[in-house]
Amino acid sequence: MTPAETSDTIRQWGTDFGFQHIGITDIEIDQHAAYLRHWLEKQYHGEMHYMEGRAELRSQPETLVPNTLRVISARMDYLPSDHQMAEILGQPEKAYISRYALGRDYHKLIRKRLSQFAKKIEQEFGGEHRAFVDSAPVLERGFAEKAGLGWIGKNTMLINEKAGSWFFLGEVFTTLPLQADPPQTTKHCGSCSACIQDCPTGAIVAPFEVDARKCISYLTIELRDSIPENLRPLMGNRVFGCDDCQLVCPWNKFSAPTTEPDFSPRHNLDNSGLIELFKWEESEFLDKTAGSPIRRIGYECWLRNLAVGLGNAPSSIDVIQALQARAEHPSPLVKEHVRWALAQHNAQPSE
Repeated sequence: MTPAETSDTIRQWGTDFGFQHIGITDIEIDQHAAYLRHWLEKQYHGEMHYMEGRAELRSQPETLVPNTLRVISARMDYLPSDHQMAEILGQPEKAYISRYALGRDYHKLIRKRLSQFAKKIEQEFGGEHRAFVDSAPVLERGFAEKAGLGWIGKNTMLINEKAGSWFFLGEVFTTLPLQADPPQTTKHCGSCSACIQDCPTGAIVAPFEVDARKCISYLTIELRDSIPENLRPLMGNRVFGCDDCQLVCPWNKFSAPTTEPDFSPRHNLDNSGLIELFKWEESEFLDKTAGSPIRRIGYECWLRNLAVGLGNAPSSIDVIQALQARAEHPSPLVKEHVRWALAQHNAQPSE
């Protein structure tokens, strides 16, 4: 088979494995690597020191898989048909959890599919392959843009003109000399600035530039210390991640519902009250977040985030009593945020 025929076959196999789009590109990623260096120089990565420590590896795919010639970029949609995200944001007594985290951990599902996909390619065409899903220093959005899967928008998300941005990305590095797809060269954001205007904390500091230190996803997931007090009121009821920049993106009117049952919400996390989740003991947290991306932040940060949400919730006896019950929590981090939340309701810890 010619490289073009091989590439066509691989794209079809990708569909068979449940991916909605497969693109192929070379390993030249200097433009995106330069952007990363610029971003790091501005300290926009905050406490994500792993971004800085492995920055050079991201521009050198061949160091991860020797003799890599091509990157196969894969897209898998995750938006369910029954989502009610905007509704939950409008109910401040409810907990808003980022859409991607409500079901099974995507890392496990996609890594398994990509590994099977890579094995099939190797069995049929030879070469060496390695699958990645947000698990190694890979500039995944850069490769996806080069592979024609979409463009990196003003909110720094990858956007596809036929599918919006509610999707996961994964990659297979291969030593095969496959025919590459034409890159996405046009950014179709135009004059739209909805994502910039609607970011709750002003984290999108300029078109195509996000200061992670202000981003609610960073604050609730990556940060392990105290959330800056000036940002807490802006977080509202967002206790794990934030989807606002996607909710207002006009291209997401083209998003199609996922066909993956594992991405469906678990344990009613798409419609749970802040108080209900705040009352979970650690054993319940561990049980109900098994196999979920939420498990990654740990119980302490879970309570920290929920305390902020309760501090922003409408005042009620139930809210105050729930906070007072944890006002002397053994974790200084939890205790600090609970006491801040009580102060928002002009309440004191119970004696």
